[in-house]
Amino acid sequence: MEKNVGQLDKTARIILGITLIVVGIVTKSWWGAIGIVPLITASLGNCPLYSVLGVSTCSKKEQK
Repeated sequence: MEKNVGQLDKTARIILGITLIVVGIVTKSWWGAIGIVPLITASLGNCPLYSVLGVSTCSKKEQK
């Protein structure tokens, strides 16, 4: 699997994922479970939607 999520994008996904989970817990809503998706894509370094669209936020040396 080729990486297509750069460092800045990865950091933003982690912050967004944690925020969604916390908001879901505070509001007692299952919508907080959506926060898992950005955390998974950040940890894998690959976003399936980016692959389909041909987008990459990685620098050339990060892709290796």
